[in-house]
Amino acid sequence: MKESVSMLVRSLVGVLATAAMLPAQQATPAETAAAVKTYLVETGTRIPLSMVNSVSTKNTAAGDRVYLETTFPIAVNGKIVIPAGSYVIGTITDSKRPGKVKGRGEMRLRFDSLMLPNGVTRDFRAQLAGLDGRASETLDKSEGTIKSEGNKSGDARVIAETTATGAGLGGLAGIGRAPGMGVGIGAGAGAAAGLIGILVTRGPDAVLAKGTTVEMVLDRQLTYEDGELDFSHAAPGVRGGDGGGPMPSVKSQQNSSRRFPL
Repeated sequence: MKESVSMLVRSLVGVLATAAMLPAQQATPAETAAAVKTYLVETGTRIPLSMVNSVSTKNTAAGDRVYLETTFPIAVNGKIVIPAGSYVIGTITDSKRPGKVKGRGEMRLRFDSLMLPNGVTRDFRAQLAGLDGRASETLDKSEGTIKSEGNKSGDARVIAETTATGAGLGGLAGIGRAPGMGVGIGAGAGAAAGLIGILVTRGPDAVLAKGTTVEMVLDRQLTYEDGELDFSHAAPGVRGGDGGGPMPSVKSQQNSSRRFPL
């Protein structure tokens, strides 16, 4: 009798132990999932960047790489997810030099990947949303095209200057004979020289110089787990902003219009 009671007690203890373990085993996956905290950088987030290298329509072709770094941290729910100094790689998708008679330099830039300072990398596709306010280039947001500035006023100034110079030289040449005719001939020659200079010279190229700031807008979410956001041992960024920044406007350069000397 005692043996039967003992066996029954052991059986009950085993059943109770098994029943106690089942809820714990079933809760483990849920608990694990709850423990992994994630952060979402939403679509449409704008991220300021600085150029690490320089690109220009003068020597850039489709497929060339562009290297940038973030200049301001992006935080989600009070936690920095993309710190300043993160690396971005882009690609020139189209590049066209300005024409000799008309047309501007144009290029398009696409952003391909972002690497945090600790090496965590995400591939994506993002577009250019803004350019440095100091730059002479303009951004056509409908096409995502960076365009160089026009130089119509510079062309007009070239013709005016060469005309005036030619008229002066012509007047000197005509002293004592026919000064009026000399002025007219000189002015015509100067205007022709200026026009020839314009026809054989390209307009300004579109340039994104080292240190120029641009703005990238995300076209999809970026998701990071909490464990991927430890930057305590990350190397410092390369500080692309130490460059000179945007190139000066062609219109502000003293000698930009004198493109064809007499």
